[in-house]
Amino acid sequence: MDIELFLSALAVFFVIIDPPGCAPVFATLTKGTSRRHQNTMAFKSVLIASIILYGFAYLGEFLFGKLGISLDALRIAGGIMLFIIGLNMVFERRTQKRKDRAEDVLEEIEDPEDISVFPMGIPMIAGPGTMGSLLILMSEAQSSAQELAILAALGITLIVTFLSFLIAGPLMKLMGESFTDVLTRVLGVLLATLAVQFVIDGVKGGLLAGL
Repeated sequence: MDIELFLSALAVFFVIIDPPGCAPVFATLTKGTSRRHQNTMAFKSVLIASIILYGFAYLGEFLFGKLGISLDALRIAGGIMLFIIGLNMVFERRTQKRKDRAEDVLEEIEDPEDISVFPMGIPMIAGPGTMGSLLILMSEAQSSAQELAILAALGITLIVTFLSFLIAGPLMKLMGESFTDVLTRVLGVLLATLAVQFVIDGVKGGLLAGL
């Protein structure tokens, strides 16, 4: 396994999925329900997201090929999208949007307890940023060992996300609002930096392809 690629992919997935940021939303959506129900929702949310992401890892490039979308275009579009997410994290807009989305779900659906598909599975975990990054990383893998490293990094991130859901309530009390805000901003800066690199790589690839 490519350890360097594994660590790089792990950082990308952890920042984009943001388990510490998803945990408070999960705790809000499952507040007042039984512990058994919370565990079920945590498992289903991560399971649904895992099926989508692992399927996308192998079918995504085929679908983009059929649509005539180049990988360089995806790098640029994905980089811009991730930069916006990072910017929102730095200025706390992402957290507020998540809270607003959680409130909307509680108000609009008849049974607010089943939140495994939306919003937790999609788009909290398996969002466009995660899908785009996964496709880019998989397209750049040059061997089965590198693909394994990327998928293993995704798996570790999903496991951490699952565990953060299980301890969401106690985690919120332990971390505190101030610590969560600081962590979100640091992750946002890191994500924005990675996003700029995606755009640079996409522009370079597009220019070279045009020569």
